[in-house]
Amino acid sequence: MKRLFTTLAFSMLAVTVWAQSTLSGTVVDAQTGEPLPGANILVEGTGRGTVSDLEGSFTLSGMEEGTKRLRISYVGYTTQRTTAILPYSGNFLIALEESTISAEEFIVTATRASKTTPTTFKVISKEELERNNLGQDLPFLLNYTPSIVIHSDAGAGVGYTGLRIRGSDQTRINVTVNGIPLNDAESHGVFWVNMPDFASSVDNIQIQRGVGTSTNGAATFGASINIQTDTKREEAYAETDNSFGSFNTRKHTLQAGSGLLDGKWAVDARLSQITSDGYIDRAFSDLRSFFVSGGYYGEDHVFKLNIFSGAEQTYQAWNGVPEHLLETNRTYNSYTYENETDNYQQDHYQFIYAGNWGSNWKANFALHYTYGRGYYEQFRPNDRLLQNYGIAPIEIGGELIARTDIIRRRWLDNDFYGGVFSFNYISDDGRLDFLLGGGANRYDGDHFGEIIWMGVTGGTQIRDRYYDNVAVKDDRNIYAKATYEIKDNLYLFGDLQYRGIDYRFDGINNDLRDISGFQQYHFFNPKFGLSYEDQGGKTWYASYAIANREPVRRDFTDSPLIEIPRPETLQNVEAGVRYSQNNFQYNANFYYMGYKDQLVLTGQLNDVGAYIRENVASSYRAGVELDAAYVPHPKWSLGGNVAFSRNKIDAFTEYNDVYDENWGFVGQEATTYTNTDIAFSPNVVASAMVDYKITPNLEVSLMNKYVGDQYLDNTQRDSRKLDAFWTTDFRLNYGITPGFVQKMDFTLMVYNVFNQLYEPNGYTFSYFVPTEGASARELVTENFYYPMAGTNFMAGVSIKF
Repeated sequence: MKRLFTTLAFSMLAVTVWAQSTLSGTVVDAQTGEPLPGANILVEGTGRGTVSDLEGSFTLSGMEEGTKRLRISYVGYTTQRTTAILPYSGNFLIALEESTISAEEFIVTATRASKTTPTTFKVISKEELERNNLGQDLPFLLNYTPSIVIHSDAGAGVGYTGLRIRGSDQTRINVTVNGIPLNDAESHGVFWVNMPDFASSVDNIQIQRGVGTSTNGAATFGASINIQTDTKREEAYAETDNSFGSFNTRKHTLQAGSGLLDGKWAVDARLSQITSDGYIDRAFSDLRSFFVSGGYYGEDHVFKLNIFSGAEQTYQAWNGVPEHLLETNRTYNSYTYENETDNYQQDHYQFIYAGNWGSNWKANFALHYTYGRGYYEQFRPNDRLLQNYGIAPIEIGGELIARTDIIRRRWLDNDFYGGVFSFNYISDDGRLDFLLGGGANRYDGDHFGEIIWMGVTGGTQIRDRYYDNVAVKDDRNIYAKATYEIKDNLYLFGDLQYRGIDYRFDGINNDLRDISGFQQYHFFNPKFGLSYEDQGGKTWYASYAIANREPVRRDFTDSPLIEIPRPETLQNVEAGVRYSQNNFQYNANFYYMGYKDQLVLTGQLNDVGAYIRENVASSYRAGVELDAAYVPHPKWSLGGNVAFSRNKIDAFTEYNDVYDENWGFVGQEATTYTNTDIAFSPNVVASAMVDYKITPNLEVSLMNKYVGDQYLDNTQRDSRKLDAFWTTDFRLNYGITPGFVQKMDFTLMVYNVFNQLYEPNGYTFSYFVPTEGASARELVTENFYYPMAGTNFMAGVSIKF
């Protein structure tokens, strides 16, 4: 045994001291010789790579000697493959040819921030997504980016998940896919569960914090997420990914592509299935999806068709865990009916064109159509027939029965379609970059409910609709934006957008009220800023932007029409500096987001007892965000970010229900608070990551996340709080090139290594009841939480052919 350990020790030492080399070089424009910052340099077959700095320079360290095949890509340039023989002395020069057009231009022209845009943004590459993509929803792959807090109803990142950026929830974050709006037109939310394994078809993501440059879809009131799906690949490929882990979680993905056929055509496809039992009791997920893309890549014109779909069935874990059970039964689920499930499918169709129209003009157009349909099923014991469903009491044997057990389904059947366009002009001297664009979209949604079973039946029939209403929403916008280099390296940015909305709804809501009505909005959203690139690798920027946002569906349906809330207005200031040079880069940013008429839950009831949102006159978010990455040694890389913020409402009035000794509702009592924290807005959010390469093919990573205290509502009461938490994840990546396949990657992720018990999400409500034996009243608060799993793991293997 001693000999075995000695042999292993010497073997590991031999691997560690393996002959290693460093390759340094520069990426430049083949025509002008200008450096290309941000070019991607990848060592094929190893998964290793780097990005060129502002001088176009790059360094690849810790590589074995021998022949290496490099792939170099840069937006707007033809991808180049070349060979380097190590050791290599001197500067390895790579000259890229500007491409006539590239698939990336479909997106970046209209929706992306560039290096000179005076706003705050972060780009997540495909390689970064792949390292963590073992089956969890997309928000969980973004966990370590600045100012993000993630949560999951089922507790393990599969099923219903969400994220907040700077404290703003999913309904206030604009999301586009290839420049096409993704947010639900009515709720403004994004339901990632309808897009399982979508990350496997994503090339890169740009997250813009603040108002950003969003031009299509819902207004950005906290951030925007711009997703670019996979771009064309030069060569044919196939890949399979399989993952297994805790809670019987499994992911199976198969991808393949033709590469360029005849130099002009390409087809790519993906098929995925993800299943999980969930951390919370019975919170299973059964998810399926596919993605198909076909494109024609001509000399001056590109046509592309994307079709992707997701179908999900999830057992509901929406109620959360009551506070008194957190210590004894963290996986508690109040639902026990076997088919208490959510069932939904969403199909997306995108047709995209991009082309060069002369030497100075580019254009792109996109048509899109999304078809969604599905329901959630609920068992309702001893439900009120007359009050909740408009069904007359049922007479049996002379007895009137007004309550019975029922099973109901609530449906949504919707169509979303439209188009977006942009024309891009770049002057001959390159100083003016002007873009004119816009879009028009229509949402047509049918909301209805059915009773599919009753314990005691009367004159109703299966599938009878007890409510039915239709909503039609037209959303149109036009914008003009320009960046002008007013002097060397000093850029002026401007963006003017008009957005118009017509929203009509007709029919009976699920509370049996007639909600028919019509609303119209006209918004003007301007943005201005300056950026300056100095000679030391820094880009300084400052911007001011205004965004306006209409209320969401529930604000119309839950409020009497004469009391519909006012639209919200946001004024956003961003100022900071970006730096990237060799092995060190950082971003430092200050922001102020001032809200007028922000909509919040206050506890106030409408005329049928539903809680409504109300405008608060003045509130704000202000903070400092820092993020950095440093490579002190070829084996080590360090990264991290931290955000410090204040998130305040100037004055907030809470309404609590009042009950008598017989639990009869007698009214509401109002309490006013001043200078309170905005709900779900921690004052500190931080991440720290350490990567260590044991060998060129074996890497371990330690990732830490800290989220400060959050409040469940806007009263800032300690009795309604989510406690701060610190979690640690461990990742191991091992890649080999065995010869019979192109590459095999093995990944092990251990989440929440130290078994931290924490809850990043929840809700609360309070009410007054009489104190026993006295005339005084007692305020009772009930908190519900969505606990995250303790220590758990996922392991996966990826095979590339």
